Amino acid sequence: MIIKIDDLRGPEIAALLEDHLHSMTLHSPPESIHALDLEGLRKPEITFWSAWENDELLGCGALKELDKNHAEVKSVKTASAHLRKGVAQQIMLHILEVAKTRGYTRLSLETGSMEAFLPARKLYEALGFSYCDPFADYILDENSMFMTKTL
Repeated sequence: MIIKIDDLRGPEIAALLEDHLHSMTLHSPPESIHALDLEGLRKPEITFWSAWENDELLGCGALKELDKNHAEVKSVKTASAHLRKGVAQQIMLHILEVAKTRGYTRLSLETGSMEAFLPARKLYEALGFSYCDPFADYILDENSMFMTKTL
C-alpha cells in the first residue's frame, strides 16, 4: 500500500468521496453530517491522502489544522472492496505520524454515534483516542461522538 498526498482531482477519489457523503446520508440526519465534499477538502489548512495498491484506490483520509497545536482527522474512508483489510488503520497511523512530525500536541475527530460507525470508533479507541466534549466549532449532538488523543 502506498499512501500519498492527493490533489483531489482524480475520478477515483471523487467517486470514493461521493460514496462517503452518500453513506453519511444513510446513517445521519443532514444537520449531523460533518463530512467534507471535494471543495471543502481543498482548503489550505487540510492535507488529504489517498491509499493505493497498484492502480487501485483503497481509501483516503485527511488532516485539518485547527491551530498550531491541534489538528482534526477528517474523511477517513475505505473503499467498499477493501473493508476489514486494515486500510483505515494504515491511513490513521500515517496521519498520526504526520501530526507528530508537524508538532501537534492534540489530534481530535468527530464520528457518528450510530451502530454503523462502531467499527470506526473501535479503530480510534485501539489507536489511543478517548471520548471528549465537542471541540472547534462542533456542538453537542446525539448523532455525533467526539474523540481526542494527546500526542
